[in-house]
Amino acid sequence: MQNRLADSRVKFRHLQCFLAVAQFGSVQQAAESLSITQPAVSKTIAELEAALGVKLFERGRHGAVPTREGQLFMPHASACVSALRQGVALLAREEGAVAATLDIGVLPTVATALLPAALRGFTGDWPRVSVRLVTGANAELLELLKAGAISFAVGRLADPERMVGLSFEQLYNEPLAVVVRRGHPLVAETGEAQPLAPFPTTFQLVLPPFGTLIRQAADSLLAAWGAPPLTSFVELLSVSVGRALALENDAVWFVPFGAVEYDLREGTLVRLPLPSAGGVEPVGLIQRTDTQPTAAGRGLMDAVRQSARERAAAQAVVVTRKGRSRGKSKA
Repeated sequence: MQNRLADSRVKFRHLQCFLAVAQFGSVQQAAESLSITQPAVSKTIAELEAALGVKLFERGRHGAVPTREGQLFMPHASACVSALRQGVALLAREEGAVAATLDIGVLPTVATALLPAALRGFTGDWPRVSVRLVTGANAELLELLKAGAISFAVGRLADPERMVGLSFEQLYNEPLAVVVRRGHPLVAETGEAQPLAPFPTTFQLVLPPFGTLIRQAADSLLAAWGAPPLTSFVELLSVSVGRALALENDAVWFVPFGAVEYDLREGTLVRLPLPSAGGVEPVGLIQRTDTQPTAAGRGLMDAVRQSARERAAAQAVVVTRKGRSRGKSKA
């Protein structure tokens, strides 16, 4: 009887507030994300704790941290919210139905390579579903996914302890590129990058943030290049800011190839020759193992898969053409 009473008292707003506080670790930030007041969030959490008969958060100087009971309840609350979103998404296919919103997380260095083609196909099939993109570091996207704030993520395969409760479906391998602007002192008048024996120390370096997977690849490349201990550099994930620094500041930019693929093809940026093959990082679709995607979510994932296949096919054509050109020049 007590469980049935608790079930009847738990409302959707309780679950929304609970998941928001768990995601942000802060009642204030949760309130801002939900566009309600901080006292309203605190009251809603108190109502939920009273209905369940357990304490869900420990509150202190470091914010709101889920208790053991809160951690146990989190996947079930997320699954409930996800199920409701799935129902709304199904109705969105019917004419005259309310529009649905699909929240997904994407690495900023991956978004430009995959999303334009994926969204072009998706919006044609799902005209009444709006897509809300969240970009951030890989670790941030995984936490958002675990908290139920996003439906799925397009990111990189992380360490096993970070992937607990998540599945990874590889789409492709992403190599790291080191690029400079066209006309850079490291680029010959012909537009070809000059061989670099010593590491260039006279130019500003733009690197991925410390602790990210692509930064690990960049550090390995720097070691193979014989770079001295770095004392001055810029760390960022933003593709637009990295591009501006490369074009305006003569910066040497370490960036995933897909993020600058268009600029390399157009000749705006030039890829420097690497002292080694450089590492590659797998990029793929990341989902929770305890929930099922909505119909719209499956549609967008299929569109992302198709975009990745088309990108791989286009790159294969480019590699084949380059191989033929080299063969003709040798002849």
